[in-house]
Amino acid sequence: MKHRIKLGVVCLTRNTFDFQAAKDMYDKVLLDLEKLENVEIISIRETVMETPESIDAGRVFAENSVDGLVIISGTFHLGHLLLEIKKTCDKPILLWALPELPYNGGKIRLNSACGVNLNASNLIKSGINDFVYHIGSKIDETWVDAIRMIVALRGSRIGIVGYRAHGFFNVGVNELALYGKFGVIVDHYELSDLYNEISTETERYLDKLNSTFVSTEVPQEKKVKVASLASAFKVFMEKRNLQALAIRCWPEFAANFGIAPCASMSLVQDDNYIVACEGDIDCTITMICHQAAGANKPFMADISQVNLEENSALLWHCGVAPCSLRDDKSVCTLDSYHAAGKGMTAGFVLKTGEISVARLDSINGSYRLFLEKGTSLPMDKLLTGTYAKVEFSHPMKEVFDKVVYTGIAHHVSMVYGDFNDVFKIFARLKNIEIL
Repeated sequence: MKHRIKLGVVCLTRNTFDFQAAKDMYDKVLLDLEKLENVEIISIRETVMETPESIDAGRVFAENSVDGLVIISGTFHLGHLLLEIKKTCDKPILLWALPELPYNGGKIRLNSACGVNLNASNLIKSGINDFVYHIGSKIDETWVDAIRMIVALRGSRIGIVGYRAHGFFNVGVNELALYGKFGVIVDHYELSDLYNEISTETERYLDKLNSTFVSTEVPQEKKVKVASLASAFKVFMEKRNLQALAIRCWPEFAANFGIAPCASMSLVQDDNYIVACEGDIDCTITMICHQAAGANKPFMADISQVNLEENSALLWHCGVAPCSLRDDKSVCTLDSYHAAGKGMTAGFVLKTGEISVARLDSINGSYRLFLEKGTSLPMDKLLTGTYAKVEFSHPMKEVFDKVVYTGIAHHVSMVYGDFNDVFKIFARLKNIEIL
């Protein structure tokens, strides 16, 4: 399910153009907007022509705490109108031009695109860049989904349990820079807080484990421990109102708790909880963004093996992918290869299909965005862990050159479907460099 948001919608017009036709088109637009998934529309029903009306519109949007502004240039209009709205309600903007109407022998009827041009120029020359434009009869849903990403992050509280993994300096973050950019708050917890969490759904997760994994060689007490930890993750997050967890999953976890958390993370992530490995908060926020835009169950992966001859890479991790992402061919196993035999990890090949990968990556207090897309290819189950063989849309050497020479940290969020256009709009609205 996509993240819920609230949008303010207004149509700007001028009486020297066919404002009545624009109003008729606007009424149809408002009916269409009501069909958007998980979006509340706060609309100004009449078109806005004069400055006092735009001031009132801005106040309505501010009082209703909208998350984004849909500014429709029904016709060409005065430049004051958007500026007054933005002054009162400073939210990201979609500048929307309606399709021009057929000529009727007189002057151009709407001149809507010129209205968008006017608004964009005024904004940019004011130093304001958190907008995109769109021309069409229906809203740009990629912009809507980018707003979902922004809102999901702003409302997120992330728990980091323990710290980053030992030696993983490159996944550390400046927590106040993270807050300043996205509004994300990070709360710290000790590993013992998680170990001691009361598990209330152990039986349900044990049933899920037994129905999902081949685990005949795993002792029952370890299966129970996996299920108990999956339940503990869920309870821990819900009790503390956390939208995601990032965990120092090694080296202490297996030694102190008795198992590594990988398989438990696979189970609970299949219930749409985000639990990220190795204390990587940047990858965690990327997964939150993917989920907010409607991606199904992000998988945190390493770009683990690169094959330049086949133009492919293995996106792998030790065994944490949500278990419903498995293909329909390989056996899904519960394995103990990890952490000197104490690890309980999921083992399967991920399904085939179109995929996107992304990483919001911090460097010196700033953020940049790594994006790629490709195809997950069929492969045999040849090793432990959870993994997909991926052919990217760009040559493999070009992709890996970008990763290495920009210093991107070694985890990405992988999802099925194409979410790169949404992320590109998100990056523009948040003034983030796309690598």
